[in-house]
Amino acid sequence: MSIKTICIVGAGFGGLSAARVFGAMGYEVTIYEKEAEVGGVWSASRRYPGLTTQNPRSTYALSDYPMPSDYPEWPSGEQVQAYMHSYAVFFGFLDRIHLNSEVTDASFEEGDMRWAITVRTANPAGGEQFTTTYFDYLIIANGIFSVPMVPDYPGAEEFEAEGGRVLHTSQFNDKQAARDKHVLVVGYGKSSCDVANAIADSTAATTVVARNLIWKLPKHLANVLNFKHLFLTRLSEALFRYIRLRGFERFLHGIGNPLRRGMLGSMEWVIERQLHLRRLGLHPNKPLESIARSTVSLVTDGFYEKIESGEIGIRKNAQITRLEPGKAILDSGETIPADLVICGTGWRQVCPFLDEAIMQKVTDSEGNFRLYRSVLPIGVPRLAFNGYNSSFFSQLNCEIAALWLADYLNGGIELPSLEAQNDYADRKLAWMEARTDGKHSKGTNIIPFSIHHIDELLDDMDINLGVLTRVKQWFRALDPSDYAHILPGLQKKYARQAAVPVELGYEKGV
Repeated sequence: MSIKTICIVGAGFGGLSAARVFGAMGYEVTIYEKEAEVGGVWSASRRYPGLTTQNPRSTYALSDYPMPSDYPEWPSGEQVQAYMHSYAVFFGFLDRIHLNSEVTDASFEEGDMRWAITVRTANPAGGEQFTTTYFDYLIIANGIFSVPMVPDYPGAEEFEAEGGRVLHTSQFNDKQAARDKHVLVVGYGKSSCDVANAIADSTAATTVVARNLIWKLPKHLANVLNFKHLFLTRLSEALFRYIRLRGFERFLHGIGNPLRRGMLGSMEWVIERQLHLRRLGLHPNKPLESIARSTVSLVTDGFYEKIESGEIGIRKNAQITRLEPGKAILDSGETIPADLVICGTGWRQVCPFLDEAIMQKVTDSEGNFRLYRSVLPIGVPRLAFNGYNSSFFSQLNCEIAALWLADYLNGGIELPSLEAQNDYADRKLAWMEARTDGKHSKGTNIIPFSIHHIDELLDDMDINLGVLTRVKQWFRALDPSDYAHILPGLQKKYARQAAVPVELGYEKGV
């Protein structure tokens, strides 16, 4: 494909893993990041108080660079960002990352088969500076959590004119901003519960407004068993029906269905009693299996205890219908004092730097991304996405996707016809729509099928993990290091001189 130079937009896990892979494969990579540091959602400008990983440390790492052993089981947002920075330093591509550099336009020039990338930076003398650089290939890794989605509440302008504030959880970076205030936290996902839990000891009042109750998973089931052994394995994924059943999954969703339902029912029974959900009036009143239809959320340490003690109030099955100075009105008609409204209400998946013609090819009429293998837009040359795959193992899915893309660009993967790719995208979106009731983040949410997605990419690459490794993954939490051999294998396959030698078995640290 005569590709030598690659532009990567974004320095989160998607961008960093792509930079690592393509740099090691001999390409010239340039990364543009609009924030002041690497990290994506983990950067300081986007970290809310109380932010930690959902995954334990051992599962939330890149394959050849484990997190430092002195990190806690669930690292803080600051620690994850430090880990990502050290990853770029260790593998020698930090100088390829341009911080405080926002891509404002990406235009494809078909005649020259290249991308013109325009970047805005601050001019040391004041004002802004725009520069345009040309690349052979473009990888968009700005993430599916790039643009906060905040409801447009009636009355918000008057509310804020009188000193109130409405912001997204990712925009709430200072706990002191909530001190002695009446705070409403909108949502019941992890970010909302994390924020409410973190600020409850310093506010005049903290109230969670939850439109829907969902199941939350304890970090330790029955206060003993780490949730990773139950929910981050091949067996746990097999309990939910994938678009295509293979092997033992056919049994579990066939004549073995009573066994499958019994396993989920047992976990549901334990979680309900461990968290006292019925006593607190917070039982979702739907089966645990419903976690496959929306987001999967881990319990925030201390959250339910604060609910029970009254330190955190909650209005369930409720929504804010209007804001007025100093208060919010719910759809029940109840009025609640409010000085600060913090919204854990999701994100918009957008690429504002792409022109409309390209976006129409990348997405459907509903704005859903139509990506083959969650990586390649269909029929758009020299463009790929990385990190458009929200999952339990987002970082590993990013890395494997980058490896898949590198194999493809080197001629190791033959894509099916455009007709077959379109059929793949249509069937997958239809399946997502049906199983999630539309809650699939515009076609980018692959939870809870993270390992299934990795398997599909590896199958395309004709790479086998080995029977023993796959069996281990059925009963033990996935270990990213199981995949550390893939990049050295690609380097050997294509005899490229690595930008940084791949070494296994060394100590890493931040």
